[in-house]
Order: sequence, then C-alpha cells, then structure tokens
Amino acid sequence: MSSKPTSTDFEWTELDQRAVDTARILAVDAVQKAGNGHPGTAMSLAPAAYTLFQKVMRHDPADAEWIGRDRFVLSAGHSSLTLYTQLYLAGFGLELDDLKSFRTWGSKTPGHPEYGHTAGVETTTGPLGQGVANAVGMAMAARYERGLFDPEAAPGTSPFDHFIYVIAGDGCLQEGISSEASSMAGHQKLGNLILLWDDNHISIEGDTQTSFSEDPVKRYEAYGWHVQRVRPQENGDVSPRAVYEAVREAQKVTDRPSFIAMRSIIAWPAPHAQNTEASHGNALGAEEVAATKRVLGFDPGVDFEVDDKALAHAREARTRGYAVKAAWNEVFEAWRSANPERAAEFDRISNDALPARWEDELPVFEAGLSMATRAGSGQALRALGAVIPELWGGSADLADSNNTTIDATSSFLPKGNPLPGADQYGRTIHYGIREHAMAAMMNGVALHGNTRTYGGTYLAFSDYMRPAVRLAALMRLPVTHVWTHDSIGVGEDGPTHQPVEHLASLRAIPGLNIVRPADANEAVLAWREIIRRHSARPAPHGLALTRQKVPTFEPNEDTARGGYVMSEAEGGEPRLILIATGSEVHVAVDARKLLQADGVPTRVVSMPSVEWFEEQPDEYRDRVLPPSVKARVAVEAGVGQTWHKYVGERGSVVSLEHFGASAAGAVLFEEFGFTPERVAAAAKKALVRAGF
Repeated sequence: MSSKPTSTDFEWTELDQRAVDTARILAVDAVQKAGNGHPGTAMSLAPAAYTLFQKVMRHDPADAEWIGRDRFVLSAGHSSLTLYTQLYLAGFGLELDDLKSFRTWGSKTPGHPEYGHTAGVETTTGPLGQGVANAVGMAMAARYERGLFDPEAAPGTSPFDHFIYVIAGDGCLQEGISSEASSMAGHQKLGNLILLWDDNHISIEGDTQTSFSEDPVKRYEAYGWHVQRVRPQENGDVSPRAVYEAVREAQKVTDRPSFIAMRSIIAWPAPHAQNTEASHGNALGAEEVAATKRVLGFDPGVDFEVDDKALAHAREARTRGYAVKAAWNEVFEAWRSANPERAAEFDRISNDALPARWEDELPVFEAGLSMATRAGSGQALRALGAVIPELWGGSADLADSNNTTIDATSSFLPKGNPLPGADQYGRTIHYGIREHAMAAMMNGVALHGNTRTYGGTYLAFSDYMRPAVRLAALMRLPVTHVWTHDSIGVGEDGPTHQPVEHLASLRAIPGLNIVRPADANEAVLAWREIIRRHSARPAPHGLALTRQKVPTFEPNEDTARGGYVMSEAEGGEPRLILIATGSEVHVAVDARKLLQADGVPTRVVSMPSVEWFEEQPDEYRDRVLPPSVKARVAVEAGVGQTWHKYVGERGSVVSLEHFGASAAGAVLFEEFGFTPERVAAAAKKALVRAGF
C-alpha cells in the first residue's frame, strides 16, 4: 500500500530550505568539533536526504522498527552525518548533544552508522558497496515476505508493499560488490528498489577521472535498471524538486529497480572547499566554516545553530508518521481479518517463534553408513524447509554440489522468467557466481526481518565473502553460510579449491560461529541448533562440510554444546585425549583403537564448534577435557592455529601448514599424514612429554 503522490504534491518552503541548510551547518560543526570526519558529502547531499525523509519515505520516527516502513540505506557510510542530521531533524531520537559528540566514546553518532546502536540506522555501512548489496537483499526479502503473507494482492495495495532507498557514492559504484549486487537486482526485476547515486566526481585522491571514466547510467541501464539523471540547480546545489520528481517517477516503475544519478558539488556551498578532495575527509577549518555559515545566513560565531522554527517544521515528520502508520494499521487489520491463518503465521514469524514440533521432521542416519556431511546437511535443509516456510536461500551457482536446494520446484525468479519452477515468491535463490554480494545480500535479507536465510558455496571461496561475513558478525545477524568442500578432501581440483587456512581465519572473526560436523548426524544436529539459536541469540554461522563420504556415528545431543566425548577411554581413566573435527574425527577414532590396543586408555572428543564449546560452563568443559590429562592431540586438516590452546605445551597438533595438491582426496590424506598411524605416533610423543 505504497503512497505514490504526483510531483504536483511537492511543496518546498523557506523552512524546508532552512532545515536543509541547518543539516549542512550541523555536519560542518560536528566534524570541526571532532577534528575528523567527512563533511563535504553530508553538505551536498542534505537536500536529497531531507527530501527522502520529509517528502517521500513512509516511516514513523517514533517507531523506527515499524514493519510497514520504507527502508533507507546510506551505502556511502563515511558520510554518516547525512543520516544523523536527518534522524535528528525528523525526531528519531537523536538530539543536538548527540551531534556534538560525533565520533566520541559512547556516543550515538559513531564515525560510520551502526545497526542496533542508533535508532533509524538500518544497517552497518563501513566498507563501501556493502550498503548497495544490503539494499538488494532487503528488496528481495520484501518480495519474499509479501509472498508469505499476501501474494494475491494487487501491486501497491498490500500492507507488505514498501520501498528500499539507498544513497551510494562513486566509491560504492567502484567496488566490485556493487556490480555483483546490481546485476542481481536487475535480473530479479526488483521494482521496490530505488538507488540514488551521488555523482560528485570526487574521491580521496581527487577528481574521479584519476580512476573512473565509465558511464554508470549506461552501466545500470545494461543491468536492466530504469535510469534517470537529475540535474542540479543553476547555482550547483542539488534540486529537491528534481529529486522528488525522479523518485516519484521511479516508484511508478514496478518491473525494474531504479537508478537516479544526482549531479552534485561536494561541500556546496563552502566558498573555497567545495569541489575539492580535502572536503571529502577533513574538517573544513575554522575560517572556511565561518565563511560557509555567512553564505547560508548563519551566525559564524555560533556553533551548532538551530532555528527553532525550522526544527519544529522538520519534526512535523513525527505527526505525519503517526498518521501514515495509523492509515497503514487500518489496511493491516483488514488484511488480518480477511486472512486469519496467514495472520497467525505472521505473528509466529514476527516473534521469532518456530512451528510446533518442527524438530520431529529432521532425519536420523544409521550408524555405519558412509555419507558426506554435505549430503546430511542437504537432507536436513529440505526437511526444515517443509515445515519452516520463512526459511529460504540458495547458492552461488553451486547448489547441486552444496546440497542447498530447499525446493527444486520453486525458484525465486521474477515474472517473465522462462525457467521451470520460476516463481516471484520462490524458495530457492540462484545467486549466480556472486559470492561477495551473496553474503551481503543475505545480510540485507536478515536485516529486513520476517524470514530466515542461508547461502552456499565452497569453503575456499569464503575469502571472497569475508568483508560481508565480518559485518554479519558485527551486527549479530542470523545468517547461515553453507561452506562445502572443506579440506584437501576436495581432491583433484587442487590447492586453489582446497581450504587450508580458512577455518582458522574464520574462527578469528569475533561473533562468527563455525561448525564442522564429523558426520551426517552431527550435520543434522548442527542445523537444529543453528535454527534454535537464530531465535534465541542471533549470530551468523558457517557450516564447513565435506565433499567426500565419511563414516556415520550414532547421533549425540551434545553436538549442540560444541564439543563432547564421542568415544570414552577403556581400561581406566583417560591417559590421552584426541580432539578432532569434521572428516578427521573418524581418523581419531581409528587412532584410538591402535592406542587402546597398546594399553593406552584414550578418549576421543568431537568438537564441531569451538565457539559453542567456549560458551559452556567451566564444569562441562573440564568434564570433556579434564585439566589433569596433559597428553592431548588435536587433528584437523587445516592450519593448526585453533588448537594449541587445547593441547597445551605437552600436546601435539596434527595439522596442514602448507597448501594441498591435485590428487584424489584419499591419497592426499595419506600423503599429508592424516592417518590413524600418524595420529597414534603423535599421541605417543605427547604421552612421553606428559611423563608417561
């Protein structure tokens, strides 16, 4: 039910202009007071941002989480004051003291916008281009959400219809991630996505002609977007009316995303700083600040000057927001009355609740089977999909290999796509070979809310995804990465596809939980725990899964605790502990047989998730890994960095401290020493060091 007034509804008063100029002065003063920051873009973008927040977007400043709101993403996150000044003016909760404390300890106005820290900030945008991809994910999620709750409604009439707006700069468009995401948005025909490009021709190194000479308008036209150019006013300032009219035109185009190129002059109207690279990332300096204030009719001797009438005028956004939300609520309640079953499902999903007895559908595999953990994961995922309709996702062109097709008959594709199973509300996302954007789009899906998402590729390609994975951890987003082909077990594809340092590197990201199941049953139990955790304590997860088949063991509920005793010592208390993950667990189990035959009571600990294990009480961890047992060996086919803290000075790590090779996986495990015999030999040395 998106409101789409015509351009004749546009009204611009002296108070509007004063509020825009106030935003400029506040940005200048905030950076000047902090001593660092990015004033220039916030100055030039103030008319466009104000137009969006005051004249276009559907939002309620008193309820920043209202589900019916439009979303705004500032992909050019360095210009955080572009957003902060509008949140202040519109009454989202920021006040003048918050702007005065810009970039200082404990403030609500950090250097880059941070999700969950400041009301009205929809995503954490630091690295350029991430916001573009987040916005694409939000637009996809909005379409899927509509399919869950109101698929039959005519376009623009559903309470679940809304727009995603994003402001991006030259840096965002130069980053490869924006190309991946924008290509995907055009392919998906996301008519609910409107991107405004700040075409100011300036980056830190100066004029963008140093590095950027393409025509982004033609580029976006080639992606399949609806494109427009907005010309500035004669004085060089961004024209609010032109921006408004372009946005209203974009809203009418429902079968394509829209790209609006706004020509601007950075730091306008600073007399000497405008159109300079210095204004991009430096305070203007006291003289230039004073000169800019004179140009705009502000007192150069007053810092953070705010006209009470202009502020009161801008704060009318709260009154309008209340009325817009009230009107939306009427439509929403009518939908609830007409759709009681869907309304009940909406209530469940919006409260992060899960369907009754959903765990009952998960498979259990017979011990003794030989099965890849990717296969066990795939079966779990399909079982979950059958009972959790809000769960959806896909793969970066590797679904058959990742086992990430949740429904082979239902593909998330726009109207007009000729492929079998194409459905604009489909379950399976085809991300194409766009790993980096996939991760950031998944973040956008999670940020939008009301769905659960996952995405798959090979573990070696997590390197392409790392910036977005890191941001997911920073924001504590409930996304699940399915990373298969998790070791040299990949085999003949060789070292380019064989992850070595990846597990240790990913475990180094604070807040990211890595789960490497030993077998198909652990894979299923891992999925169960991830689904539970995404309701109770959201955080991103990465599943590391085998390509090759491995033995299947009896399922153990303590998988959810991250580490547990898989095989207990025989013949007395354990004298030795073998710790392993993934495909190396069965190697440790076989090594235990050799050691037990030699009279060494040996315990095997499967530790699929170090992060989950570290959350457990000391009593449990000490029970699994008794401090008195000093002889320990950890086994993992990757860099051993993770394991030294667990084995201690007297223990050993059987690891891979070099790249792999092109040969059959079984051959590589033999050649590189991941055998029961080598593990047993390492264990005997650890026993000697422990005094046995």
